[in-house]
Amino acid sequence: MHWITIILIGIAANLDNLGIGLAYGVKNMRIPVLSNAVIAIMSMIVTYVAVTAGSTVIAYISAHTANLLGSLLLCVIGVWTIMSNRFSRKGIMSNAELFDEDKNYVISFREAITLGFVLSANCLAGGIAIGANGISAIWTVLSIGTFSFLSVAIGSHFGALLTKTFIGKYSTAISGWLLIIIGVFEIFAI
Repeated sequence: MHWITIILIGIAANLDNLGIGLAYGVKNMRIPVLSNAVIAIMSMIVTYVAVTAGSTVIAYISAHTANLLGSLLLCVIGVWTIMSNRFSRKGIMSNAELFDEDKNYVISFREAITLGFVLSANCLAGGIAIGANGISAIWTVLSIGTFSFLSVAIGSHFGALLTKTFIGKYSTAISGWLLIIIGVFEIFAI
């Protein structure tokens, strides 16, 4: 089993969630446990669909080729993450109130569905690559859900304190580098 990869993909896919949690924490906006769980479940659903789609690729090409393509895709996603402006993340962080439709400084269940869908975009391409590598869908989904829940909770709790830390400032770059490391690790594990 690829435990290191499963844990690292859970962390990498959710570093942006930490940044979003920080943005909400700084603005004193609460994300209740139920709303945080909804965000995590949305990430889990998108990840499961993506991993399943990636694993069907193996039926059409050899497992070795699928592993290689999946690993290279992780590296490409990592580079893209580092190089891109990450418009959706920047938009949410600079305008945290965007998803608080009723302006009560609490992310409700319904608002969490929309926010969770936006945040789960990180899981889509990575999930396809993980599925193509033949890595367990269930463990990957659980890893992403767990780290999503933890990162949003930690981020919103520590808010202003962590935004000034290395992780808060460079969460996107760290996420990209982790994806590249996972991809390289998987290439050499083939």
